[in-house]
Amino acid sequence: MKYLIKFYTVLIFLLLFSFNSYATDKIKIGLVIPLSGENKELGQSVLKSVRLAVNDINDNKIVIIPKDNHNDPDQTFNVSKELYEEGIRIIIGPIFKKNTFKLNQLDDDLIFLSFTNKIGNPKKNIISAGVNSISQFKAIKKFQTLNGIERSYLFSPNTEIVEEIKTGIKKSKIKLKDEFFYDPDPTLITQQIEKVTRYRIRKQNLADEITRVENSNDENKEKKLFQLEKLDTIGGINFDSVIIADFEEDLKSVATSLIYTDIPPTRVTYITLNQWFDKSLINESMIQPIYFPSVNYENYKNYLNKFNENFQSNSNQIAFLSYDLTGLVYYLLFKNNFVVDNKIFYKKNSFKGKTGIFEIDKNIITHQLNFYLIENKEIKKIF
Repeated sequence: MKYLIKFYTVLIFLLLFSFNSYATDKIKIGLVIPLSGENKELGQSVLKSVRLAVNDINDNKIVIIPKDNHNDPDQTFNVSKELYEEGIRIIIGPIFKKNTFKLNQLDDDLIFLSFTNKIGNPKKNIISAGVNSISQFKAIKKFQTLNGIERSYLFSPNTEIVEEIKTGIKKSKIKLKDEFFYDPDPTLITQQIEKVTRYRIRKQNLADEITRVENSNDENKEKKLFQLEKLDTIGGINFDSVIIADFEEDLKSVATSLIYTDIPPTRVTYITLNQWFDKSLINESMIQPIYFPSVNYENYKNYLNKFNENFQSNSNQIAFLSYDLTGLVYYLLFKNNFVVDNKIFYKKNSFKGKTGIFEIDKNIITHQLNFYLIENKEIKKIF
């Protein structure tokens, strides 16, 4: 009996020891960002946002280990190797795609959640977590269906963005009436758009019609001429919407050129890509209404306010994404009993973050985005 009691005492001690060890085990996550140099402020914002997320998660199992990569590919490789040797198997970062180029030289069981939204030439251990073109075109496709839009004309700059755009179109299976890839030189944009929209032909159609009516014996000639003089062109166009895959001043240049060629947003639907609620677009009443997919606006505003309250500074889009990536990693680890393995981002899964819903499948992350409208200098949610 004495030996039996001793046996159970030892067993209980071992169980308690095992439980306490499990309860105090730390899950270390690397964070590779620029904390010095010209991108220091960006890196500091990301670091603050990640700490904000860890605080909100409120589980002391999670420990973030930040490393400064100086926004340099070699330094990114070096600090990532250091983290791997410390036993870390998940790294949030790097921010810029150029810093991922050497990371496939590291072991495949080291996973990187890169902030980039570029999806071309993916590497096995690097997962692009940014709001990519696939996610954006899927949201546009949904908007097309809801609004009976059937003939969308894609306008995209002929730059390095082209391959990303083409991948997004292919993977989302969005239907387009046509595609136009323009030279982004602002001095050439209007001339190119005049050609692709047949502006000169439609302009000449109007001149010919005015001449015809003037030379006719129509008793309503004066009334018809009065109506014709109100027009800029005559002639149909074979698209009901235009998707402008551009940003900031270049986006405005394309939209302004469309208006100049008599294709205003009241005639066709103007759609663009994720603009991150660019405030300058709100004041561009001439190109409104304009529609775009994006992250959840209310959550984004709440996050910006919370960040400002905690750190007395302003955040940015990348830091906002880092908040969600921290939550995403914790969620997947929790579902995996806090076991870190290289299949954690391979299994089909979904996670509702502040930006929206993340969809994870075979080391690919896409986002279920919301859709917004800027009209009368206001941002309005469509879905």
